[in-house]
Amino acid sequence: MVDPNDAFKWVAVSGPAELTEEGADAQIDKLAKKYLGKDEYPWRNPEETRVKVLIEPEKVDATGFDE
Repeated sequence: MVDPNDAFKWVAVSGPAELTEEGADAQIDKLAKKYLGKDEYPWRNPEETRVKVLIEPEKVDATGFDE
């Protein structure tokens, strides 16, 4: 993930990942509440399948953050 305001500030997480549909709709609603102030994600499309990526972190790299 790269900071959109500073390309030299980033974080990378590596490890085995699992894709799941379980909880994905609830997750996007939670993010919509946090970032948009909406109880539900306003651009939900019933033709789309939402997935959630679960990463078991084995390695985390970062740069541009104060330690």
